Amino acid sequence: MKKYLFLLLISLLVVSCSKIKVEGNVKGGSSLERIEFIEASGVATLPLINIGVDEKGNFKGEFKAPKNGMYAMTYAGKMNFIYLKKGQDLKIFGEAGTFPEMFKIEGDAKKNNDFIAETQKYLQSYSSKLNMQLLQKKESDFLTEIKKVHSDLEKNLDETADKISPDSEVIKLKKDELTTNILTFLVQYETSHGQIIGDPSFKVSKTFADYEKSLTKNNDRMVENLPVYRNYLLNKIGQNFQTFAEKQKDKSTASMSAIFARYLSENKDLSQKTKDYLLAFVIAKFDLNPYTSDVEKVKKVSEEYIKDSEVKKDLNSAINAVFGLKKGEEAPKVNFVKLDGKSGNLESNGKPTLVMTYASWNPYIAQSTIPVLKEVVNFYKSKVNFAFVNVDDTKEQFTKTANAMLKGIPGTNYYAEGGLSSDYAKKYFIYGFKIPGFFLIDKDGKVASQTFYNLGDEKFVGEMNKVSGLQAPSVNSQAQLQNDLLQQSPNADSAKTK
Repeated sequence: MKKYLFLLLISLLVVSCSKIKVEGNVKGGSSLERIEFIEASGVATLPLINIGVDEKGNFKGEFKAPKNGMYAMTYAGKMNFIYLKKGQDLKIFGEAGTFPEMFKIEGDAKKNNDFIAETQKYLQSYSSKLNMQLLQKKESDFLTEIKKVHSDLEKNLDETADKISPDSEVIKLKKDELTTNILTFLVQYETSHGQIIGDPSFKVSKTFADYEKSLTKNNDRMVENLPVYRNYLLNKIGQNFQTFAEKQKDKSTASMSAIFARYLSENKDLSQKTKDYLLAFVIAKFDLNPYTSDVEKVKKVSEEYIKDSEVKKDLNSAINAVFGLKKGEEAPKVNFVKLDGKSGNLESNGKPTLVMTYASWNPYIAQSTIPVLKEVVNFYKSKVNFAFVNVDDTKEQFTKTANAMLKGIPGTNYYAEGGLSSDYAKKYFIYGFKIPGFFLIDKDGKVASQTFYNLGDEKFVGEMNKVSGLQAPSVNSQAQLQNDLLQQSPNADSAKTK
């Protein structure tokens, strides 16, 4: 028994030490804006936490960190990067107009991020040397110059590290990032030099290729930690893949990721880990679209070709976030708090149910959702139940918001206790970028549709007609309630760090 208790204590300590505690202040911040932290080196790039800012600009929260490394910090449509370690406590301060592009940091994470900031300043001041004129030089002169650039920047990294004393893994990460920048410029030279000098037959020499190869000795480490390195590799193999893809008989019907998976399986030069990260990257970039992609085909490619369990787990999180629950599966049971204070769940009463997920801090709710929602409810209310699930931070905010926004609209108001950390959010894969969102549960309690973000979407209207047996009049398909999912999803360019 004692041994069991000891092991349990150790496991609890491990879990607790993986948490990162963060608090701070955004001077002049708005309670309509949220702060999110996203693990930047993974495949899914999903928000790990969504923190509210109070009327004084204060915020506070904690989240489980998947690993030590770079994290994206977002606020008011802007983003910056911060290096975090499991178990850290930190304070962050900034001003609404410039946060998070500019911020001050205190606590455990200060040294590492001061080091990153200092090296970044030097890199930006030095970056003018990496220009078009360099790409015009003959190969021997180019190699001499690029090696000097690499040496100068690495020397600055070492000198800055001696001054600030960051963790050794942060120094290693920045050196790998520097190496990746050099590699990326080598690819640019190889692909564009011949065109620049008017010699389409130009090929780089063995000396050039050997130098490039020498910089990839830590390939697996860099592909795991640096999305920019994955980009480098994709650019490097781009022409070969294009040639391969053109020869595929099913090129007009197969997905990009399916063809790329075949290409990787025949590539003997890349390790399995590199193949896994590259394939997951391509799936996330090209095939995570709930409107045009077949989720089962996407999952099949992932299951068949990706071997690394962590990469597969990360990618599956992204697939679940984008596509939601599978159509036809039993809708998870969740207990809610109703507006009257009583507990409840999504009752069917023999009818299908349209579930809307919303929060007070999303500006689209009052401006665009409610007017269209009223029309939808009025038309379908005889055949469809309506459930409005609030994911605000507190029950008090839910009560205030539901009474202000949804008063008089037929339907049941529910509160998911814990907001975006609630049981509901976890089971239904709800994130801030999916709000407001709408999905259908049929009269038998099974998921009946994907998640929709626009009540004017023809596919949404089609699904509502199907479950209700009614035929809605034509609607304005331009009734945009939220930016397109791909523009705000975990794989969007603005949140993608890959």
